[in-house]
Amino acid sequence: MLRVTSIVTFYCTGVILSIDYKPTWDSIDARPLPSWYDEAKFGIFITWGAFSVPSFGDEWFLYFWKTGLPEYVKYMKENYKPGFTYADFGPQFTAEFYNPDQWANVFKESGAKYVLSIVLCDKCNLCIFCYLSDI
Repeated sequence: MLRVTSIVTFYCTGVILSIDYKPTWDSIDARPLPSWYDEAKFGIFITWGAFSVPSFGDEWFLYFWKTGLPEYVKYMKENYKPGFTYADFGPQFTAEFYNPDQWANVFKESGAKYVLSIVLCDKCNLCIFCYLSDI
């Protein structure tokens, strides 16, 4: 069975929030893993955001570009006009080819037991979960 799980929903159940964890590795390592995760042999994590527009690198695109990693600077100079900003990718992030039914079929056929999909807001490190949610 494929299980698409929302971390937001998981935390909102109160199960995790009712346990007192301390800011130590021993305390964090003592937390139980959910069985759907621990017993699965294969799952899929998807991250996407404005960094998906140039299709170069990964979710660290902004960091590597702004810290001057040569291949990122070169890529931007060769493919975008001078003065182009990271925010300019925003309107181009349309997900026009996103087809959730097709994705679900591919995930199911792959044998994945869970899929976690996160849209990243690279500039502020916020995560927007791609599920039915009030957030």
